[in-house]
Amino acid sequence: MLVSILHRVTGGALSVAGLALLVWWLVAIAGGPASYVGLSKAAAHPAGLIVLIGISWAFFQHLLSGMRHLLLDTGAGYELGINKTSAIATIVGSVALTIALWVNILGVGR
Repeated sequence: MLVSILHRVTGGALSVAGLALLVWWLVAIAGGPASYVGLSKAAAHPAGLIVLIGISWAFFQHLLSGMRHLLLDTGAGYELGINKTSAIATIVGSVALTIALWVNILGVGR
């Protein structure tokens, strides 16, 4: 149940916040180097990083739960044990993929 709700919430967040970030990025590129540097500074701010990490987690959560729903649409995975395991796997997988992405982006350990 939680994964289904998260799927809808992350889809909404990606369509609203993700689109807003995309438009901001495109406007910054069109505005020239000074605008783009300002965007880079905003993204490097701790609040900006939290937003970007949240958007990337929402993407991975939506992706994995969408794959889970696709599997459920085939009629597989409705057994209680398998269903609970796949629900937990989507949450754990999205967190793990987000951590792996940001460790790679931030260069932690290099």
